[in-house]
Amino acid sequence: MRLSKKGEYALRAMIYLSLNYEKPSVQIKEISENEKIPEKFLSQILLQLRNSGLLQSKRGVGGGYFLIKHPKEITLAEVIRIIDGPLAPLGCVSKWAHESCPKEKTCGLQSIMMEVRNAISNILENITFDDACKRTSDNLAAKG
Repeated sequence: MRLSKKGEYALRAMIYLSLNYEKPSVQIKEISENEKIPEKFLSQILLQLRNSGLLQSKRGVGGGYFLIKHPKEITLAEVIRIIDGPLAPLGCVSKWAHESCPKEKTCGLQSIMMEVRNAISNILENITFDDACKRTSDNLAAKG
């Protein structure tokens, strides 16, 4: 797994939307300015997340984006998979996009990469955006 810049921006935007979960919607410009994400690129990312069923958008005055589910119900793994694909470092160990390999049963590399995939997955599947918000708030309080 390699987190792309697009994946990083998606996670940062989702944290921002999670921190503002109580608002009816958040404008792209606000997210862009606060998270230092180019507005056009952010627009593409938010559209992809909306098409995947994580966000909804409202047009017009007071329009913008908002989460469909509570931040406690969305994991980091879910967003990374939407934007960057499988968490597994090799296709032969992926649960979501498995690729067959003739050496799967005897390959030492495959068993090592399975451990890597499991470690990454165990962390990212168990951290929600609510958790990420708490860490963000804790970090802001520590700096203040």
